[in-house]
Amino acid sequence: MRRKAQYKNNKEISFTSKVRVRFVETDPLGIVWHGNYIQYFEDGREAFGRHHGISYLNQKEFGYATPIVKSSSDHKLPLRYGDVATIKTIYVDSNAAKMVFRYEIFNQENQLVCTGETVQVFVDHIGQGELSLTIPEFFMKWKKKVGLLDD
Repeated sequence: MRRKAQYKNNKEISFTSKVRVRFVETDPLGIVWHGNYIQYFEDGREAFGRHHGISYLNQKEFGYATPIVKSSSDHKLPLRYGDVATIKTIYVDSNAAKMVFRYEIFNQENQLVCTGETVQVFVDHIGQGELSLTIPEFFMKWKKKVGLLDD
């Protein structure tokens, strides 16, 4: 008989990275245009993936892609050209076949400027892009490796 994996309660994994605001990311007022925060989320997610061994390239090796199906952001303070922002990317564990990330972006004074969340699903990268309704085996192994699952 096969045992079901047991999830640890409220387990999250995070990684913090930095990004310098480029001129092209600002609007005529000299502040970061709101749509660019989604790009900062992506920067944080890529840094998280490289650090924790679950990057887009790792997923592709196993025949999967993880497109975003939902995103949200809440803006609190502006970032400006030349600022160095800190992006805290937090993976929020789920029993479903999806990846949920929360984000906290801070300015140089460590003030919270933006929060957000993205949800990604697993699709077959090799075939017709079919949605996976179950968690792929490689992802379950990753969850166990990083301490999100008990035996």
